[in-house]
Amino acid sequence: MTRTPGRERRHVTVTGVVQGVGFRPFVYTLAEELGLTGWVTNNARGVEAEVEGPAADVETFCVRVGTRPPPLAVVESVEHRAVPLENDGSVFTIRPSSGGPGRTLVSPDTATCDACLGELADPADRRYRHPFITCTHCGPRFTIVTSLPYDRDRTTMADFPMCADCAREYADPADRRFHAQPIACPACGPRLTLRTGPGDPGELRDAQAITEARRLLAEGAVVAVKGIGGYHLACDAGDPAAVRTLRKRKNRGGKPFAVLADSLETVGRLAHVGPAERELLLGPRKPVVLLRRRAASGEIAAGVAPGSPDLGFMLPYTPVHRLLLGLPGDPPGPAVLVMTSGNRSGEPIVTDDAEALTRLAGLADAWLAHDRPIHVPCDDSVVRVCAGAELPVRRSRGYAPFPIALPVPVVPALAVGGDLKNTFCAGDGRYAWLSAHVGDMDDLATLTAFERATGHLTDLTAVAPRLLIADRHPGYRSTQWARRAAEARGLPLRQVQHHHAHVASAMAEHGLDGSAPVIGVAFDGTGYGDDGAVWGGEVLLADYDGYRRFAHLGYAALPGGDAAVRNPYRMALSHLRTAGLPWSDELPCAAAATPEERRLLERQLERGFNCVPTSSMGRLFDAVSSLAGVCHRVEYEAQAAMELENAALDDLTGPLGDDERNDGYRFMLRTVRQDPEAPLIADPAPVLAAAVADVRAGVTAGPVARRFHRAVVALVQEVCTVARERTGIRTVALSGGVFCNALLTEGCGAVLERDGFTVLRHHRVPPNDGGLALGQLIVAARARD
Repeated sequence: MTRTPGRERRHVTVTGVVQGVGFRPFVYTLAEELGLTGWVTNNARGVEAEVEGPAADVETFCVRVGTRPPPLAVVESVEHRAVPLENDGSVFTIRPSSGGPGRTLVSPDTATCDACLGELADPADRRYRHPFITCTHCGPRFTIVTSLPYDRDRTTMADFPMCADCAREYADPADRRFHAQPIACPACGPRLTLRTGPGDPGELRDAQAITEARRLLAEGAVVAVKGIGGYHLACDAGDPAAVRTLRKRKNRGGKPFAVLADSLETVGRLAHVGPAERELLLGPRKPVVLLRRRAASGEIAAGVAPGSPDLGFMLPYTPVHRLLLGLPGDPPGPAVLVMTSGNRSGEPIVTDDAEALTRLAGLADAWLAHDRPIHVPCDDSVVRVCAGAELPVRRSRGYAPFPIALPVPVVPALAVGGDLKNTFCAGDGRYAWLSAHVGDMDDLATLTAFERATGHLTDLTAVAPRLLIADRHPGYRSTQWARRAAEARGLPLRQVQHHHAHVASAMAEHGLDGSAPVIGVAFDGTGYGDDGAVWGGEVLLADYDGYRRFAHLGYAALPGGDAAVRNPYRMALSHLRTAGLPWSDELPCAAAATPEERRLLERQLERGFNCVPTSSMGRLFDAVSSLAGVCHRVEYEAQAAMELENAALDDLTGPLGDDERNDGYRFMLRTVRQDPEAPLIADPAPVLAAAVADVRAGVTAGPVARRFHRAVVALVQEVCTVARERTGIRTVALSGGVFCNALLTEGCGAVLERDGFTVLRHHRVPPNDGGLALGQLIVAARARD
């Protein structure tokens, strides 16, 4: 190896989220600043470079390349080794990307940065009002990448040749758009088009299209708007008639709509925004953030979120959003727009322009589209703040496909998740990649989207699955898909119990290696149990290798299966019967059923016909919601439980505590037999009896709901204390969809931490089934020596 005193050359490999984030321009600029020669390139492993120069400057480069990366980059590792000098003059170059074995990490789509927003509103800038303004710090990535390495010809921008001005910026190391792959301008970029139906040629383009779309929205129309990851349906959130029209057309029922506001000031005028919520609203991911609304205001129509004290707000994350809400000097228009997924109920979000004209026909009055294809759909993320920290409800745009570092290695595998709120997870080594939100697996279109998305994610991550993983429920469509795929590919299929996967998901998120078990509290609506019952109120002693059912909610019949889920009063009557409590006419849940239905239901429960036993805590929340007169029939998943939480929050000035009188709302712990290994049974009969007494005494829904929440908190506290006394385990994982309830999660966390437990709550993946696949992966694919 040739050496020159005081001079050296090193080969540097950087892995992580380092493509599509301006990393090569950053490396170029850093090398130029230090006077180094050499080159940099993208490849399938990440970013590779060689730098040559004075030894001290080369060492500085190797440190700074990993410690001062571009804003959107996440450096996982920097490796460097000495190589022979090449004495390549005074030149540092960016080489074309290369393929080959390895893996890199693709950036999620990112909201338009402040610099681009400034140019968008600057009449002197050549990208003034350009709907596709972007740079190396912002814009689409995941949804436009077709393959790796990340270069323009491997994105859906491949069909848009750069004009001379854009090409000059792209090649200028001093420019913010140096090697920005989605770079475009009005002369060479995608074009907006406004249509009013399939036969409309779309003669309104660009600025005219935006102007007309704003006018239509202001006049009460519903406009389908193509975004980064799919279409939205938009209307004026302050126009009651427009909101009613959209709700009726979409068959939305009472499910709240998300809204897009023009500024943080507008959000603050309409809802309470704390420091954590403010950071989420203004950050580069810009999810929908659930906020407690202020007093009723005419700025938001009541139909946007009927009966809910919360509103889901987001701020503009694309230039099109910003233009729809208006720039300075524009005519007045809506300051807040309903912005809901562009699909029919139960179908995946629409991404294709031709499909949008047919599948959204009858829903939209006009289509604001563009000609940049969306390669993979990506719906909006939804989060809330719980105990001052982020609690994901739906992890999608802005987050996917950002990887989750695993505490233990896994073999290359694909876990397919569940059937509700589906996400899937690819894993290999120390990384797991959760997909964007797919949705509920209840129709062919969703299954088709699921299959396409699995192929895209495994291609991007270079995961070649040697194992498929699914839930144990034999009726899940995701499980059936995994079984067919395993047979077709000649791969093994492993199945993981639903609640074990929930607990493992929380463990993996928090970096536990599984060497010690946790007390896993898994509360949700439905999960296939080992005994064939519907589980959902489970306390497991679990590690990655297995679990023991330490305690569970007492069984009640689930009369009619889905009929009981859709009609919480049926679940209430079932629980009352199990508790030996009469169906008195003055109880709201009894009044919700006709006399004939009550007679039929009583016979069904007596005979046990189509009455699977369930230990579901989600169904108990439904039952109490109906018993308290809050919700008897649901139009969307978890509606009754959400409305019960909202009732509990009425007039509540602080977190749930155990200092307020709870009037006998307490579960009874018992065992089935004299066996120390038999699970404890949490009998809800005393809670239900106390609630019945309150309702008969005229106590309103708010106190009943609060007392029930406190009873559940006390149950978790008591069972975890008993588990610690018997096993010595001091770590508790809270998981399952019921823990999307911030009031319950805060209450459980507070009392457990006060009692000396370490509490694992979800902050990076949802506690609901949107995080299930991560737990499946680490349970079934964990590499063993």
